Amino acid sequence: MTKRRSRGDGGLHWDEDRQRWIATASLGYDPSGKRIVKRGSGKTKTAAKAKLKEILRDHEDGLTIAPGNYTVKDAVEDWLQYGGLTAGTIGPCTSHSRLHVIPSLGARKLRELSAEDVDKWLNEKAKVLSTRSLEAVYSCLNRAVKRAMARDKVKRNVVELCSIPAGQPGRPSKSLTLAQAEAVLRVAEGTSMHAYIVVSLLTGARTEELRALTWDHVFLKGQPDAVPPVPPHMAVWRSVRASGDTKTRKSRRTLALPARCVEALWDHWVSQGWVRYAAGDKWQENGLVFHSEVGTPLDASHVRRAFRSVIAKAEGIDAAEWTPRELRHSFVSLLSDKGVPLEKISQLVGHSGTSVTEEVYRHQIRPVIQDGATVMDDLFRVDPEP
Repeated sequence: MTKRRSRGDGGLHWDEDRQRWIATASLGYDPSGKRIVKRGSGKTKTAAKAKLKEILRDHEDGLTIAPGNYTVKDAVEDWLQYGGLTAGTIGPCTSHSRLHVIPSLGARKLRELSAEDVDKWLNEKAKVLSTRSLEAVYSCLNRAVKRAMARDKVKRNVVELCSIPAGQPGRPSKSLTLAQAEAVLRVAEGTSMHAYIVVSLLTGARTEELRALTWDHVFLKGQPDAVPPVPPHMAVWRSVRASGDTKTRKSRRTLALPARCVEALWDHWVSQGWVRYAAGDKWQENGLVFHSEVGTPLDASHVRRAFRSVIAKAEGIDAAEWTPRELRHSFVSLLSDKGVPLEKISQLVGHSGTSVTEEVYRHQIRPVIQDGATVMDDLFRVDPEP
């Protein structure tokens, strides 16, 4: 007689209708009290036994929840829905995942995903994506698989074993020359973006900081009677980040406002009253300095579109090549060109040190670097010919 299998070893039987051997294992109960039964099949008894051993091995390793057909797409969708993504990151993460991760790897069973699969995927994406974009899509896959591993869907995260290759060169940031900056300010006058562009260009505040700026942090009169007098200023203490805090501790700063900013903000405050009146019952009061037509916060795409529509009117400037954050780059470069010390500029823009200010934000805006030649002319003077 065939020896009976022990309790917990699973079972094998022949399915006449399917003409296959069926392996069955009872793996306990789910939280609702329903028995968890996993099945596998094979054309031969040996193949079915191998499936049974795999089921039992996964059970011993703690992988009792994930079905055998759980795919990379399932893991990514689960992460997007239940991974606790913030309002600011859910959009980009969804876009990266559904454009780059799911079409290439989504059909792959998660437990069969290998480091080689990920390496090939990354190398293909490196041909069309910038390094920064490549890092973003890698992060989406990595976080999705890490979440799946924490929930016993897969034994290990093979994505963490892979290195990110260098992608395509991104578009380098640049800054406006003084003449270009004046042209942009001129065409912005009378538009809804005038105050935003003036404040961004003349203070170097980040777009995420300006979009969160509220009127109770703007002091257009200052305190002229104080000792010493306090000029008009704004407190850059918040941003649109999930925490509401600025990017770093040193990013929290109070900046004096140039006269041109004060004038633009007074005009903006008056025009905001008319916008509020036009919105009527649709208006949502948030105390924001820069807002939509109904008082709600602006997102980055709103600012980008409005900014480009304004600067498109400036002569000699291609709007498609510029973004709002490059007003901040222009602020740094214009100050540097006027001889302001790098340490002081770093304080103004809220950097923790001078390295980022120098390497990322400061751009040479003069066509010819003259400093070296000027000093050498003083050291090695050429006597005029008689």
